[in-house]
Amino acid sequence: MDYRELFQKENANIRERFTLTRERLKEIGLLGSPSLDSGINAYFCKTALFLCQCATSYQMVRDGDFLTMTEEELRRENASFYQDILPDHYESSYANPAYAVSALGEEYGRILSFLYTELRSERFYAFEQDLKRMTILNELFLEIFGLFESRDVSYRKVRETIYWFFHDNADLLIGWRIREQMDPSLDFATGIVMKSDLADSRYLYAYGEYISDNERKMADFLNSLPQEEIDEIAFTLTDGYREGFALKGVDLSAKETVNIRYNIGFERIIRAAIIQFDRMGLKPVIYRAAQSSLVKRQNIRVGYVSTNPNEQFDYDHRFDNAVWLDKRMMDRKLQSMRKAYEAFETEAAGYAGPAVLEIFGEAPFEPQAKEEAYHLSERQQTLSVDFTTLASTLTNEFVNMEERSFSIMACPMPSIGPAFPEIFEEIRKVNTLDKDQYRGIQQKMIDLLDQADYVKVMGRGRNMTNLTVRMTDLEDPSRQTRFENCLADVNIPLGEIFTSPRLKGTSGLLHVTEVYLEGLCYKDLRLQFEDGMVTDYSCGNFPDPEEGKRFILENILFNHPTLPMGEFAIGTNTTAYVMASRFGIMNKLPVLIAEKMGPHLAVGDTCYSYCEDVPVYNPDGKEIIARDNACSILRKTDPRKAYYNCHTDITIPYEELDRIVAGFTVAVGENTERTEIPILLDGRFVLDGTFALNDPFKKSIELKTGGE
Repeated sequence: MDYRELFQKENANIRERFTLTRERLKEIGLLGSPSLDSGINAYFCKTALFLCQCATSYQMVRDGDFLTMTEEELRRENASFYQDILPDHYESSYANPAYAVSALGEEYGRILSFLYTELRSERFYAFEQDLKRMTILNELFLEIFGLFESRDVSYRKVRETIYWFFHDNADLLIGWRIREQMDPSLDFATGIVMKSDLADSRYLYAYGEYISDNERKMADFLNSLPQEEIDEIAFTLTDGYREGFALKGVDLSAKETVNIRYNIGFERIIRAAIIQFDRMGLKPVIYRAAQSSLVKRQNIRVGYVSTNPNEQFDYDHRFDNAVWLDKRMMDRKLQSMRKAYEAFETEAAGYAGPAVLEIFGEAPFEPQAKEEAYHLSERQQTLSVDFTTLASTLTNEFVNMEERSFSIMACPMPSIGPAFPEIFEEIRKVNTLDKDQYRGIQQKMIDLLDQADYVKVMGRGRNMTNLTVRMTDLEDPSRQTRFENCLADVNIPLGEIFTSPRLKGTSGLLHVTEVYLEGLCYKDLRLQFEDGMVTDYSCGNFPDPEEGKRFILENILFNHPTLPMGEFAIGTNTTAYVMASRFGIMNKLPVLIAEKMGPHLAVGDTCYSYCEDVPVYNPDGKEIIARDNACSILRKTDPRKAYYNCHTDITIPYEELDRIVAGFTVAVGENTERTEIPILLDGRFVLDGTFALNDPFKKSIELKTGGE
């Protein structure tokens, strides 16, 4: 049964309830209630009209009316749903908690902004023809409207109504989210990709997502490329996926599905990838990024997406779960998750992992902190951390991490600027650099570092980094190694060696003058480490230093009081670095590329989390034994303390580097002395066998000087 047949049956059972809610919404949209305060009444009128508009979209999709509309008509229809959250209109939108509080009052403004944001998801349910979720959201709205109309209303009663809505519908909302991650028969997006005429850009509007010039221009650009080039781009992603299984020694033929994530506008590449995955015996599972606070994690979007109409809107609502998060709801969510996984246990066992086509090119986002937005209490922060750990453990019970892999690569969007076609081509070259050349160069560094006791990283100029990273012990250097020689299998492009450092003795300051992580800008970011754990942190984003600390706590530490250094790496992709400098796009690159452009470390789990017991080997046949640290090894004795379920890479650019040295402690009589061998000095590689990494810098200088 595919999603159309499923919804036809479910919609028939709930249609009468939906019709009743729609009629009542029409009445409220036109008149509201004379008993309400004018500001509150205006809110309910506008929100009711929005829900009526969603109902109209549902009928138009059902009846095929969208298929007959011109592209200009589709643009107007799309814009009508998103205009109030676009930056130009957001200051007077109920979705903006600051405006909602000013317009609706301190008591109700924030929670009614939350409600309006939740109700906006009806847009997507209309396009997916999911009448059940549309109906229950309509009923929630009407129940809260009834509280206000009866005058028997308080913040507590509104919050309780929302709380019990999520509690009572957890099986439906969470169960569906898990099913759409596992079940290929839910092929709403797959159908758009595989059955649409991709030469007719009207297909973009079939998702119901916000469609900007980015999506339109991207689709037009890809339509200008020959099929052979499209297939090559897709092959880079799919072959890296296949190679990831080969390197782990896992039989890919035993798997059945692959989750594909992408930005709307890339359908030609995604169609080619689906065809290539089909030859591997894998069916696509493609799902929309989560919308409800019950199933999403902060403002992180996982799934298929379009250009974000307003990143501040997502940032303002990243902790909306504060409305309902308590111990009882946490247990209810876990119960619903288990029930769903048990129902789709076979599909979960056949899940092979994600293939992600990441995009970049948007203007960097610097968030505005708002007092009116919800924030988690200290108790809720602890519950959130506990839930993430328990949910990950539950997922791993049904989806064996040791038997899955992934692949990820990045492409620019037209919003990156007029040089987009040239940048796209340069990124394609970066994504397909010569593995053989890098294998040998990176092995030179690994050979040295396998003998070292520590690595020291020093900044220069404004960068105050002074960090010592201790190395994991090797018992048998002839068969073992510390660093993985990363050659663009699952993690594209190539260009790094990485390890899980020994936490004891890893100490010092990491400082980056400016860095973009998960779309957020951090200025003067400082993380202090002691024995591998973050002990202090700050940034210069806000006048109030405490606001900066909260910014880091929420968005890098994910509300953990501390995190370990889960990874230390040296990026070697100087080609990408010079390209980014040439086009002035350094601050627009995703971490996927940026981490290859200098030394970086990750706070959180190691790169091998949940798979530490799976042997991993470098091309030279040596086993990479630095897969654990003092935190992850606790999985054997106290699993709840082993994992943090986050991993954030932070890169120091070459231009901010004074040196990277390998350090050795040698015995001299009864004393010990330290000696250091430089790997990189003044932003250039100086270790024998690595000089070729400096060639892109030389070529860049020659281009600037005309070869003089």
